[in-house]
Parts: sequence; C-alpha cells; structure tokens
Amino acid sequence: MGDRLTVLDVVQKSADFLERKSVESPRLNAEWLAAHALNIGRMELYMQFDRPLQPAELDLMRDLVSRRGKREPLQYIVGETQFHDLLIKCDQRALIPRPETEQLIDYIVDLGPKIDEMFSILDLGTGTGAIAFALAKRFPYSKIVATDASQDALELAEENALGNGLQNRIELVRSHWFESLKEKGPFRLVVSNPPYLTDSELETAEPEVRDFEPTSALLSGNDGMEDALRIISESIEYLEPSGSLWLETGVDQHEQLLDACSNAGYQSFEGILDWADRSRFIHAVK
Repeated sequence: MGDRLTVLDVVQKSADFLERKSVESPRLNAEWLAAHALNIGRMELYMQFDRPLQPAELDLMRDLVSRRGKREPLQYIVGETQFHDLLIKCDQRALIPRPETEQLIDYIVDLGPKIDEMFSILDLGTGTGAIAFALAKRFPYSKIVATDASQDALELAEENALGNGLQNRIELVRSHWFESLKEKGPFRLVVSNPPYLTDSELETAEPEVRDFEPTSALLSGNDGMEDALRIISESIEYLEPSGSLWLETGVDQHEQLLDACSNAGYQSFEGILDWADRSRFIHAVK
C-alpha cells in the first residue's frame, strides 16, 4: 500500500487479501473495516472512495485487515454489532449476538404476552445482554432479571445497559443458571440461549468461533444438551402458571429436549424452525 492509495484502492486490496484468507463476504468486510478505520458510516464510505488515505489511516487499516485475516470476528474488531434496533458492544468477554437469536425475539413477541402487560422476564446466560435488552424494548412494562456465570460477561452487559439507556430496566445477577435465584420470580417468561455445541462441532466450527469466542458459552456436555436439559427441568419452578420457557438450541437436539419438557411437566411444548428450516427453538408452556 503506497501513501497515495485511495479509499477505494485500499478496500479492493483488502478484499482480495481477505478472500485469500477464506473470509466470508470479503468485500463487505473490507468496507466495514475501512469505515471503522475512518470513523464514518459505511454509506458515507462510498462518497469518499476517491480520497487518498493518510499514512496513519493506512497503518490503522493494515492492522484491522491483518486481524480479520487471522479470522478474528469482524464484530470484535469494530467493537459492536446491531441486534434488532440496539447497538451492542462486543468483545471476547461474551458471544457475538446472532441473527438466529433476533428471530427468537421475534417469536417471543409474536407468541408471547401482550405488550402493555406488566410481568417479569428471566434471561439466563445473558452474555452481552442482547436478549434482555431487546425484550425490554418490546415489553416496556416488564421487569427483567438477567444472569450470567461470568463476571466479565456481566460487566459487558452492564456497559451495554448503560449504552442503550436500559440500566433501570435490567437487574444483572451473577448466577450459574438458577443457583443464585432462590428469592427471584415467578416469571412470565424464562429465556435462554445456552451453550449447545458438542466437542466435535466446536472443533469443526469456523475459526472466528473456535479460536475467539468464549468456549464456556459455546460448549456443553451430554451431546451439547447438558445445559438445556438443566434449564428445562429447573425453570418450571420459576415460571408463573401458564408462563413460557423459550430456548435456542442445537439443530439435532429437539427430540430429546421435547421429551425432557414432557418429563418436567410442561402443559404444552413445541420445536420451532429458524429461517433456514433448522430445528432451532423450543417453546414450552407451564
């Protein structure tokens, strides 16, 4: 990269480099990195394609592209991601919120309580806090308890609560699932995106997942179902009558997890598909 390279030159060279490193959507990644380096929006980037980059800007862009070429997730590099209408701070303290989890929010809103009702929600394993904050936005009269076993994740969630003006809506509790919740509840909704990968699934995952995201938030024993099974068996005690459990799960786990819902005593339960027609969510009613 010479000193007189334009923004477009750098985007093109960066995209070629990322493509050689097997990064998915290399051009889009290069544009996001360039926009971040220049501290402008991605749409504004197109208006500046002919602008020569300054040496300091080139140095920063080289660093960002190098990190992405090593398969560090884009969201960790730029430090944030969109989740519904929220801007969520992201770093290696917690999993990156996924589009599938946005779909979980949509299902809860479509099939869940009325928006103007007052009720309590429990978000287990909150990570960045994305689920709790999205539900807080959609159910403005709800009270939300969000837990995580990781103090680092809870601190990130607290930063996101402040960043989105939701610090007065969310109670953050350090707890491994239900262990510190004896005085909490009952809840109308219990929601969780627990760890659900097996060892072999983690080994074959993309480097962005395998090498950078916290393993404790990805990996679960008992064929990836240990945590989901525990949540199914214990959450019924924390739900109010006719309250609902919502889970994001692994795609080959529904038969056993729905059996567990039956054994736990839920009135009704169902598996729900994601956009790609994979068995991704479970909804159980007490």
